[in-house]
Amino acid sequence: MKLNRILLSAALVVVALVVQVSVLARLQLPGAVPDLVLLTVVALALVYGHVTGALVGFTAGLLADLAPPADHAAGRYALVLCVVGYLCGLARPDNGRLKSATGPMAVVVAAAIGSTLLYAGVGALVGDTAARHVGLGFLLFTAALYDLLLAPFTVPLIMALARRAENDPLADATGANGADVSSGWLSSGTGLRIGNQRGGLRVKAARTRASRAGRIKGVKRL
Repeated sequence: MKLNRILLSAALVVVALVVQVSVLARLQLPGAVPDLVLLTVVALALVYGHVTGALVGFTAGLLADLAPPADHAAGRYALVLCVVGYLCGLARPDNGRLKSATGPMAVVVAAAIGSTLLYAGVGALVGDTAARHVGLGFLLFTAALYDLLLAPFTVPLIMALARRAENDPLADATGANGADVSSGWLSSGTGLRIGNQRGGLRVKAARTRASRAGRIKGVKRL
């Protein structure tokens, strides 16, 4: 991994973990807890790919295992996030460009459900039956719902930061014409239509003004 990837990933994971432990874990929501650490791993994996996604996922999961008030065996969540980071990295397009928010949103839902299932499965192997008492179906639903609601406010920002730290040309192109979902997720369903429509309207308005100016000049000459 490059040094800038390591530094940025470490900073984002630490911030996400602090917010997770100090804020989100204390909301006392029914069912699951919004998982900001998971969303951070997903966002970085979508930018950096499956290898870096797996490494970041393992490190983030291990820190979550050791952070108080952890009540499970160390390494359990590290395994879960390592697998999730690897699989999410496989969803990264070859050119790195995400033209729609639908794909990342589907990845977030799949990651929330998959991580909950995998965590419960590993827990069943080591004798942890907490998921049975809460209800696995309810946990899956609330995990997907909370993470999906939190994702638009976190995933696009993390992806944009990752690309800028990587000196990715897509980051500059995104800032210029909004050609990637990480800059326009909150603007519309795809993150593209509003920007393209505005650009088309601006070009059309400029052409209209130019044609009007030409007609006025012609009248003055007559």
